[in-house]
Amino acid sequence: MVRGHGRGSEYLVKHTIAVLLENKPGALMRIASMFARRGYNIDSLAVGPTERQDVSRVTIRVDCDQHPLEQIEKQMHKLVNVLRVAELVPGESIERELALIKVTAPPERRAELLALADVFHARVGDLGPEALVFEVVGAPEEIDSFEELVRPHGVKELVRTGRIGLTRASDRKGIKRRQNVLR
Repeated sequence: MVRGHGRGSEYLVKHTIAVLLENKPGALMRIASMFARRGYNIDSLAVGPTERQDVSRVTIRVDCDQHPLEQIEKQMHKLVNVLRVAELVPGESIERELALIKVTAPPERRAELLALADVFHARVGDLGPEALVFEVVGAPEEIDSFEELVRPHGVKELVRTGRIGLTRASDRKGIKRRQNVLR
């Protein structure tokens, strides 16, 4: 949980929610519609396959208080195709994001940009006569920092995947919970 922006005097908290659902047409639309009907904005959404071919993982980042979060989780459990809903709690989970950032890079500035990339373990995904495309993977806060440092050089394009995450390998109750809930 991370403190977010406030609405009036109340402060919202950013939560990351992991949803396992059957890989069926319309399943993702039902989840997104549920958030829209309740007036919650999804900050990021990432969907991908899991270790099971018939199950997808949806990772959602949303701003809300704890009570509305509990209501969201209960409503998602009622949706067809949803197998499991769990909050990825900071410290008990690991979250990553991928970003591709195209930066203006005339030859005389490349050394400085490559030094920044080295610090953040970013790869050069593509190289052109006046630009570089960096591929950076890490905690979302690390990507924010890298973006902030290359922005003065001129960010031409940027795309981020949104957060993905899992409970830590050392979180035994997370592993047990997962085994009990999946069909």
